Amino acid sequence: MSKNSINWGIIGCGDVAEVKSGPAFQNVENSFLNAVMRRNEEKLKDFAKRHHVEKWTTDALELINDKSTNAIYIATPPSSHLPYAQQVIEAEKNIYLEKPMVLNSNEAKILSNAVVNGKSKVTIAHYRRFLPVFIKVKELLEADVIGTVLNAEITICQSKNANLIAKTDENWRLNSEISGGGYFHDIAPHQIDLMCYYFGEVETIKGVDVEKNKSIVDVVKGSVLFKNGVQFKGRWDFNAFEDRDNCTIYGEKGDISFSFYGEKIIVTVEGKQKEYLFENPKHVQQPMIEQTVGYFLGNNANPCSVQEAVVVTKIMDVFCGVKKTINKLER
Repeated sequence: MSKNSINWGIIGCGDVAEVKSGPAFQNVENSFLNAVMRRNEEKLKDFAKRHHVEKWTTDALELINDKSTNAIYIATPPSSHLPYAQQVIEAEKNIYLEKPMVLNSNEAKILSNAVVNGKSKVTIAHYRRFLPVFIKVKELLEADVIGTVLNAEITICQSKNANLIAKTDENWRLNSEISGGGYFHDIAPHQIDLMCYYFGEVETIKGVDVEKNKSIVDVVKGSVLFKNGVQFKGRWDFNAFEDRDNCTIYGEKGDISFSFYGEKIIVTVEGKQKEYLFENPKHVQQPMIEQTVGYFLGNNANPCSVQEAVVVTKIMDVFCGVKKTINKLER
């Protein structure tokens, strides 16, 4: 095994690994997909055959300890993220970990401590940071196109038939013990991460009373005050009559509006609009995986650290009423 290459093992080769991420491990330079694991042997063999992966196993520990593998992509449901990550850290291998990173802030603290005390490099799969739309938004903000940013608002409304919600044979996303709390925990990490990525350190987090269907959160509202003075407000409704997906960032001179699932940005400055159109890569995680491989090989900084994802987890906990208002949040 070359020290100048990353030989991947995937734990959990399901829907996400099929197109979004899996093929990218074979497309990125100095990156190879070496082995895959899934408990369902029939589906596992099918995945390995179609993606031309030589090694497969139904035993996660066997994959983790495989000497020809030096990095693990954990793409299982969230409830297993922490135990698998702990095992990989113990094996001193690097990790690319799906979102949400863990179930809650308590688990986030445990993982953060394990990373600090271990030898593994860990990157969280907040891949939207490196998609064309969101790169352009960051560039527009840094170019001061709309002037000093004042506030940002996210509105996500999804009806029961919305196609933004991932469909699986067993809908574990509606089992809070597995997902952490429903569809909010599935899609909101990306959106909240982008706000932190754009606006920096958090000062205060406030939640609003949530609406729950048993242990699953249907409606989530909350706000974040960043240390630079930007106020962010978010609202997620997974029992809406109509679908809506929008983020608008307001500045002194205008605003930037975009969708998290679209490929268009609308910039309005002094009453004049300008549109930017983009096309995402076929395998949407590939740019992030390229950055992750570079980080593991020592060529660039971590594209998304555990410490950054700890902040996202704290925000989600407050928004869902798990924790009370947090003031003076430090990364």
